[in-house]
Amino acid sequence: MSERPILVLGATGTVGRRLVELLSARGHPVRAASRSSRVPFDWSAPSTWEGALDGAGAVYLMAPDGVPVDPEFVRLAVDRGVRRLVLLSSRAIEEMDDQRLLAAERTVRASGADWTVLRCDWFDQNFDEGFLHGSVRSGLITLPVGGIRQAFVDAGDIAAVAARALTGDGHAGRTYEVTGPRALSFAEAAETITDAAGYPVRYSGEPEDFVRAQVAEGLSEEEARGAAAGFEALRAMGDAEPSGDVLRVTGREPRDFRDYAADAAPAWRDY
Repeated sequence: MSERPILVLGATGTVGRRLVELLSARGHPVRAASRSSRVPFDWSAPSTWEGALDGAGAVYLMAPDGVPVDPEFVRLAVDRGVRRLVLLSSRAIEEMDDQRLLAAERTVRASGADWTVLRCDWFDQNFDEGFLHGSVRSGLITLPVGGIRQAFVDAGDIAAVAARALTGDGHAGRTYEVTGPRALSFAEAAETITDAAGYPVRYSGEPEDFVRAQVAEGLSEEEARGAAAGFEALRAMGDAEPSGDVLRVTGREPRDFRDYAADAAPAWRDY
């Protein structure tokens, strides 16, 4: 790769900030962009796009949940000389019928640039930085997925795979399944968090418990049942399997959930 800047979208987010740190530590020129960064970027404000892209040779491409990856931005990136795109996606998007991410993958594959797709399992950091933090603090995680196991993956491992794909050879046209080293049920994850945090964290995987919890947080019953229905396809898929792609791409094993929980414990104790 040339020394043209690597544009990292979502640079203040869970994966983005780790990727910026990793690329910078390795001596690569990085342009960190987000709505709150020195370099502004907003999917809903096309006036921010050209400044973010100016001179960039590669882009780490992500959009917040519910926000589509705009094909016009990808077209503009390639027109402005971007030759490498790495897209943050998710596992099982066909089974979940995630049209937003399916469309994003189609867009990068048709872009004319070298592309790599990262299909990631559930982030470890959902428990301390994301939407499950409050549930952990309350001592009860409620998700309507029963006992299925997920191959929880650390955001640092996602960043490490992204960094390799952005700066190394042999990743063009690849879709990587980015997972942790083993699959855990949410109940097993809660037990691990209990050990690390020093107070009991329980798990309920029953849809009715989830509906009641959502209603208690302010959703209507109809909205809560709709949210529960969104998990049905995931529950029906059964257990996830670790892929080994972190090891294949980075040359090291992915981080275990127990090690993540030990480091995250202060976020659960000090609130």
